[in-house]
Amino acid sequence: MKDPHLLHVFSPTKYVSPFDINMAYEAHYDAVVPYCNITLDEVYGLTQDTIFSRRPEGVRRTGIFIGGRDFHLALEMLKAARDAMVPPFEVSVLVDPSGAITTAASMVALVERWLQKTHETDLLGKDVYIFGGTGPVGTCVALLAARCGANVSLVSHTGVTHAQQIAQACQDRYDVSFRGVDGSTPAAVREILARAHVVFNTAKAGVRVIDGEALAGAHELLAAADANAVPPSGIDGIGSRDAGVVLATPTGKAIGLGALAVGDIKYRVHTGLLQQMYYSTEALYLAYAEAFELAQEIVRRRC
Repeated sequence: MKDPHLLHVFSPTKYVSPFDINMAYEAHYDAVVPYCNITLDEVYGLTQDTIFSRRPEGVRRTGIFIGGRDFHLALEMLKAARDAMVPPFEVSVLVDPSGAITTAASMVALVERWLQKTHETDLLGKDVYIFGGTGPVGTCVALLAARCGANVSLVSHTGVTHAQQIAQACQDRYDVSFRGVDGSTPAAVREILARAHVVFNTAKAGVRVIDGEALAGAHELLAAADANAVPPSGIDGIGSRDAGVVLATPTGKAIGLGALAVGDIKYRVHTGLLQQMYYSTEALYLAYAEAFELAQEIVRRRC
């Protein structure tokens, strides 16, 4: 096959996620080539091997996907790959560790859209709490919500110290303002729900994080999104397929969004970004900002 579409997948983990490989073939790449246990200092050389081994038409049909599990490391790898480019030998790069970026972009875009539909408002100035906020999906949700003008708090089940450490690290890296809060006890969760306008659950799958008692005190809550598709749901009252379900709060105004509703948008964002690279005639560098822009566009069309 002359000038096939090739996607090289760089992962710092011991294996490349089957999810990422499947998604790449869904986006019509002819071959997906995995590289495992990649270190940051190897990205530069691997990128130059990628770009210099193809003629100009082949370069246009070449892409790099950066995966793994570490959100911050993946973004550093993106920078290293971009620094290695030598135009006109330059290929597109997409970063999405653990699917965190495309999942987070979809969650925030959906909540933003439903806030507008049901309350004629947005995330600006809202008190947003992210359960599981110290993980890769939660971190990206926090970055996007902060970019929308929200007051963002990362909630950790291990206590306030860990949450504050992660919040400070994000502030230092990305010039955003977060804070860390304690979510280690039912009382702490109830206290959070008493003042939250929006909550996102990105915590471990199969664990109920917010129960009915906490929701019963959620007087300010407008929207909640749950990324957990494994029973039980992470937020009481939200089924995996729910999109705009009314939650049992004192005001009856809060709406819930389930994991499969998020996942439908996530799938479209992930394949959409890969297809942008596939069809582009110039190099693209795609991370959380670009994923969020596409998620917003998809959500506007579908919701």
